[in-house]
Amino acid sequence: MRVVGIVVATLLLIAGYFWIVLSWNYSTGERAGWVQKFSKKGWVCKTWEGEIALVTMPGTAQEKFLFTVWDDDVAAQINRNMGRRVSLRYEEKVGLPTSCFGETRHYVIGVSVVEEIPLAPGIVVPVPQPPPAAPQTAPAAPQTAPAAPGKP
Repeated sequence: MRVVGIVVATLLLIAGYFWIVLSWNYSTGERAGWVQKFSKKGWVCKTWEGEIALVTMPGTAQEKFLFTVWDDDVAAQINRNMGRRVSLRYEEKVGLPTSCFGETRHYVIGVSVVEEIPLAPGIVVPVPQPPPAAPQTAPAAPQTAPAAPGKP
């Protein structure tokens, strides 16, 4: 009976540890850049793993930010916006013991498209927007030529 109590207590401690680690964030933040690589990986536990190129100033070397995505809807948004500048909202989780939870500690929870590109503090290059569509009007009735005088 004592062994069963020890096993149950150990399992409760392990479950409590995982609950705390998964619900607590070491940090949260956003990173903006261009997603360079994004794929679903893993032998047993499949997670979306990606790499975003961060450019701080023109002419400087790019920094890479590695991230993991658990949510398939967020992964679909990232796939839809490949090749565009995006901002990724993430949570950093520390203490997850295996790579089954992902290869990184940065877990993306949201994505949005960035519409302007900052060159330096206070200097931005606006991304051109498509021209507004012309309002649709009803087609005009065909006009007939007036009859010549004396002809019916």
